[in-house]
Amino acid sequence: MSKPNDLEDRIVSRAGEDSDFRENLLAQPRATIEREFGVSLTPDHSIHVLEDTDAATHLVLPPRSKRSAEDREAARTGAASLEFLKKTMYDPAPSIRSPAVKPAAARLRSRTPEAAAEAGREAIRRGLAFLESTLDANGAWHCIRFNIADPNVPRHFERPAFISALCTLALAGSNEERARAIRARTRAYLIDTMEHPGLWRYYRHLPQDLDSTALSSLVVNDHPWMQLGRNLPPILANRDEDGRFMTWVLAEGEPNVMAAFRIEADPVVNANVIAYLGNRPETRQVGAWLEALIAEDKLKGSSKWYPDKVTAYYATARAALRARPALDHLCPMLADGVLALGDANGEFGNVLQTAQAISALHSVGSLERIDVRHEVERFVDSQREDGSWPELLAFGDQALRWGVIGQIGHGSEAVTSAFCIEALECLVQTLDA
Repeated sequence: MSKPNDLEDRIVSRAGEDSDFRENLLAQPRATIEREFGVSLTPDHSIHVLEDTDAATHLVLPPRSKRSAEDREAARTGAASLEFLKKTMYDPAPSIRSPAVKPAAARLRSRTPEAAAEAGREAIRRGLAFLESTLDANGAWHCIRFNIADPNVPRHFERPAFISALCTLALAGSNEERARAIRARTRAYLIDTMEHPGLWRYYRHLPQDLDSTALSSLVVNDHPWMQLGRNLPPILANRDEDGRFMTWVLAEGEPNVMAAFRIEADPVVNANVIAYLGNRPETRQVGAWLEALIAEDKLKGSSKWYPDKVTAYYATARAALRARPALDHLCPMLADGVLALGDANGEFGNVLQTAQAISALHSVGSLERIDVRHEVERFVDSQREDGSWPELLAFGDQALRWGVIGQIGHGSEAVTSAFCIEALECLVQTLDA
C-alpha cells in the first residue's frame, strides 16, 4: 500500500501549467490521475473535477454528517449519562472459554518442514473460516470489553472501526480467497464509518483518534481521500512541541471527555501513524523518539493502551517496513528486543504475544533466528476445533487511573485468531522458502 501524499496540490499545480493534462483531467479525472501519477483509486467512489472560470465559481461543501444534530449533541455531552454510555456497547458477551488442550497423541511433533508447512496452511484455512463466521452483516469485526480486575463485571461485544482495521491488517499478507473476501467486506465497513476528511473514532462519545484513523486509513488506502491527502492536515496538526502525535483529535463541538488526559504520546499509536504516513519530514522526530525508547529499554509501561512490550515492537516493526528506508537502522534493535522476550523454550508469552513477536521478526527480516517448525507446532496445537484461538487481553487502559471500575480490557477469540493467522503466514512462508 502506498503512503498518503499531497496529490491534490500536485494535480492543481500541473493543471495550471499543462493544458493537455487539464483537458484530460476534466474529461476523464480518474483515468488521468491514475495514469499520470501512478496511483490506483477505488472504483466505488466517483471523482468530479470542476473548473472555475471568470463567469462561474464553484463552492464545494463537505459531506453531511452521518449523525443527526441530536446524536452529535448527545455524544458531546453523553459521557455523564450511563444510559448513553450503554449505547456504545452491543450485545452482552458470553463468558470466556478455556484454551484448547489437545491430547499429546494428537499434537504435531517432529514433522518434516513440508509437513509442518501443510499443517500450518490447514490451520490458516480453518482460522479464516472461523473469522468469516464472526463478521457481522456489515463486515465489522467484534471485540469484547471486559474488566481486568473483576470478572463479575458484565462483558459486552463492541464493534468499533478500530477493531476491524487492527485485525484486517493482520490478514493483509494472506492470499487465501477467504482472507480476500474478509478484507473486502471489512473495507466496506470502514468506509461506511469514515468521517470527513478521513478520520475515525472508537466510540461515538469519544473524539476522533489517530490510532483508529491510522490503521483504518491503511486498510482503505486507495480511497481518494487518502490518496489526495485529505486527512493529512488534521493528522499533522495533532502533534506536541516535540513532534510526537497525540492520540485524540480534539475539535470544537466534538466530545471532550478525553481532554483531561489528552497529554499523551503513546509509542504504539505513534508507530501506527508512521506506518500510515511513511517516510516524511513530519515523522522523523517520532522515529527518533521511538528509537530512544527501544535503545534505552524504556518501552515497558510507556504505552497507555497496550499491555506488552511485544506490541510496541510489533507496531514499530510494521512502521519500519512501511517507512523504508528511514527506520531500517531500527531493525536489528527490534529483532534483539523481541528475541530477549523469549524464554528457554523459545516462547514469547501467551499465543497472542508469540504471534506478534513472530510477525515483528518477520517484518525486520529475522525470523530465521527462531525455531520455525516449533512455532508452527505451537499454533497448530493451541487451535480449537472450530478454528479459533483463545480470547486474550489485546489492549486496554493500562494506566488504571480510575480504580477497579476503570480497569478495562479488550480482546476476543477473533482478535487473537487474526494475529495467529498472520504469524502462521510468516512461518509457512519461511518453511516454503
